[in-house]
Order: sequence, then structure tokens, then C-alpha cells
Amino acid sequence: MVRLIGLDAPDVVALQEVPLWALGLLKRWSGMQVVWAVTVPSFVGPIARLVTDLDPVRVRFAVAGQANALLVNPHFELAGHKVLVLNPEVSRLDWIRHGRQRRVCQAVDLRAGEREFVVANLHATNNPKEAAVEVGVAAEFVAPAQRCILCGDFNVPRFAVPGFSPSIDGIDQILVRGLTIERGPEAWPAERRRVGDLLLSDHPPIEVVLSWN
Repeated sequence: MVRLIGLDAPDVVALQEVPLWALGLLKRWSGMQVVWAVTVPSFVGPIARLVTDLDPVRVRFAVAGQANALLVNPHFELAGHKVLVLNPEVSRLDWIRHGRQRRVCQAVDLRAGEREFVVANLHATNNPKEAAVEVGVAAEFVAPAQRCILCGDFNVPRFAVPGFSPSIDGIDQILVRGLTIERGPEAWPAERRRVGDLLLSDHPPIEVVLSWN
């Protein structure tokens, strides 16, 4: 999926639920700069990929751990990267006992010449009420940015954030402030992410084309 989504040299790709074993491979797969933020630790270390491959639907991040990641085209300068935990009350013990996951928003400052913008990537809790609060916290996290993209799996259908572009159907969003939307946001059709008999990714990628104001 990472190789496929990088074929047309996108400027930025935001990923969620990346297994920890894959983080070191993202640069080779995509040819892009990579920054990540771990959300769920791995409890079995290097054998996580082998165990996950036995039953990827049931095992998934429970064994392999997971992270959010941003892939950035090399023509941008990475001017900064910061991470905010959206639910700091969740401890490692909560994860072990109750399966509650730590949720984070990662934000990168990107520069092209004299122009700068911020891209924030999050994966909110799969409880709509809690997720709405977390998205609001993430929006406050990037409030100082004049040009900003707030994106990810919000886990709240069509959730809007004041001051940003309108949301779209579904829980996956790309919201924009201070940049002009030329096309989208829109989900990939199934045929675009089908390779042979495989339908890649459990969520269709959301794509938007932007320009500077």
C-alpha cells in the first residue's frame, strides 16, 4: 500500500496504525522522509511480524504495536516535529487490562523556501464522544499555525472543526486552514487500491490537492 500511494510523488502522506516492525521500512518503500509517533508498544519484539502474519485480522496491533507516521516529499524541509498525547490518563496498565490505547497527534512543520505550513496527523479513540474531545484538543494543539492541515482517522462521522474546511462523509478527514483546496478531499475508489485479488488497506485513502494562498 505504501509503495502504491507513493507512485505519483505526493507531498505528504498521513498513516495511522502502522505496525512498529514496518517503521524502518517506510523510507525504502516510499522514497520519502519519515517521522513517526508510537501509540501502542510491541510486547513481543522482533517476532511481532511473524506472529501477526499468522492471523493479521485478529492479532493486528495487539502484538506488533502501532504508530502514526507522516511521509514527506524530500523537496520540503522538516523544520520541526512535536507530539501531543490526546488521552494522557491512559496508562500502560490500562492497555494491558482493558485494551485502552494511547492516542496521539503528531505535527510537523514543513518549509518550502519562505513558505511554511503544519501537517497534523491523529488517530482518535473509537468512541465518538471521546474522539470528538480528542479532535478538539488536536485542533488547539495546532491553533497557532496560519497554514495547517489537520488529518487522520477521527472516529467520528463527518466531524467539523471551526476555522477549517468542511468535513466529508465518513470518519477519515483532511481539514485545511490557510491553503486553497483545488480538488477533494475524496476517497480512492476500490479499483485504485486493488492489486490482483487484494484490496489494500482497511480504509480507502483520502486525497486532496492544495495550493498556496
